[in-house]
Amino acid sequence: MAEDRPSAFEAYERRKVRLGVRMTLLYAAVYAGFVVLNVFFPPIIQKSGLFGLNLALTYGLGLIILAVVLALLYNWLCGVPPTEREEG
Repeated sequence: MAEDRPSAFEAYERRKVRLGVRMTLLYAAVYAGFVVLNVFFPPIIQKSGLFGLNLALTYGLGLIILAVVLALLYNWLCGVPPTEREEG
């Protein structure tokens, strides 16, 4: 019956997948907001944002920074996979 239990590595892999899917959905929601603003509210997206740049450029740079931050966070949260020795 102990053979039915997933190994530590399989549990680790499932955790990575769940985390990756959640982060992808988060990024997709933020990106969808960018697209909606550009398509339906062009006057808003043309307004001045940070450092005198328009909101479209500021939002776009924010998307790039968010992608890098999420990638670093994913790498840090996933850490080193368990070894067979830790599995017991």
